[in-house]
Amino acid sequence: MRIGIFDSGIGGITVLHQALRLLPNEDYLYYADTLHVPYGEKPKDEVRGYIFDAIDFIAEQGVKAVVIACNAATSVAVEDLRKKYDFPILGIEPAVKPAVEKWEGKRKKILVLATNLTLREEKFHNLVKSISREDMVDSLALPGLVQFAENFIFDEDQVIRYLREELASFDLNRYGTVVLGCTHFPFFENSLKQVFPEGVDMISGSVGTAKHLRRILEARNQINEGTGKLLFFQSGCKVEDQATLAKYKELLVMLDAYS
Repeated sequence: MRIGIFDSGIGGITVLHQALRLLPNEDYLYYADTLHVPYGEKPKDEVRGYIFDAIDFIAEQGVKAVVIACNAATSVAVEDLRKKYDFPILGIEPAVKPAVEKWEGKRKKILVLATNLTLREEKFHNLVKSISREDMVDSLALPGLVQFAENFIFDEDQVIRYLREELASFDLNRYGTVVLGCTHFPFFENSLKQVFPEGVDMISGSVGTAKHLRRILEARNQINEGTGKLLFFQSGCKVEDQATLAKYKELLVMLDAYS
């Protein structure tokens, strides 16, 4: 049985990358809802419909667990998805907690970068309220990074110019950690590091999600049941085109280089 990994687009590749590192002896089905990306700028009810359609399709392929590798999708649908399916469904959320634990009581703040949908959802606000003073955590939506990633634009000059424009009103010296609250954003970690002062941490929820997946599979005695085989789907259609498959694999190689 495979592990399903779902995202609106290519952002979940960052989670797949961590899963492959921790669980190389599993088979994976990666599903990108490329017809409807980006989710982060769409109405909540519309996004929920896309998510349920996608997970219905993934379930039909035979999976032992599904990772919702999208912060926006987790925010709006993960609890209801868990009620519908009998296999484990893991979500991902901005890694605010470890960032706060490091800096609470100190002079540095946390900056969460995500999509508009993630940042306006009650789930995010409740997370922040539960673990910190709200004035310790700032946030900023960066939908342009999603668009860059989906168009395979990783030119640092172009990306850095966008980041400097969006962050112009922030005093970057105030922050100790930047939380990458969208799975697309780790593709731009090198560019972000060039914009923020030296020594600022960059963290995402991908590593913690992969570790959680491993714990669940171990508890269910369903671990190491594959060979690392990858299947890719885009909005219900299996990816057969060699050029597209090559792009997905290039993204995994890119993330290896960042590690």
